[in-house]
Amino acid sequence: MKKFDIKEVLVPTISLFLICAIVTLLLAGTNSVTKPKIEQLQIETENKTKVAVLSDAKEFSDAKTVSFDGVDYTYYEGYGEGKEIAGYVFTTSSKGYGGDIITMVGIKADGTISGMDFLSISETAGLGMNADSDDFKAQFVGKSGEIGLNKNNPADNEIQALTGATITSKAVTNAVNIALELFEEVNN
Repeated sequence: MKKFDIKEVLVPTISLFLICAIVTLLLAGTNSVTKPKIEQLQIETENKTKVAVLSDAKEFSDAKTVSFDGVDYTYYEGYGEGKEIAGYVFTTSSKGYGGDIITMVGIKADGTISGMDFLSISETAGLGMNADSDDFKAQFVGKSGEIGLNKNNPADNEIQALTGATITSKAVTNAVNIALELFEEVNN
């Protein structure tokens, strides 16, 4: 029987502990260096997206919050010429196949959608990611009220579901419908 040697246990344990501690410190340092840049890029992306989804607006308000069904959502008022409200931009999310889909939806003052785009989408390549195509996003423009989803021959207030990506299509439509409900909430 082999005699128990404390060095055989202690040396590898201390070595692994030191390696983990050093890697943790390096990751923390990397995070502290990159965090401000990531936040800056996120703000720039949001600003570009606001302009893209509500092109009638010349400037936007600071972020505002509206509560709906126990969830807080961020929105912006978009102002046209003479500071009249041209519309609103709502940030909403819905659970897709590959995770949360975060959208920005522009809604004109008359309640019709002027545009929608994604802040975050990570769906299946070649299927769900087709939701990020201009053709798919353009289906929402001009619609109001509750938007439905149809696999074949959509009616006036429905969109054509993506082939092979029904879960993604439902999630995007749900996120847009939430924005339309928020519009009603803000205008009451």
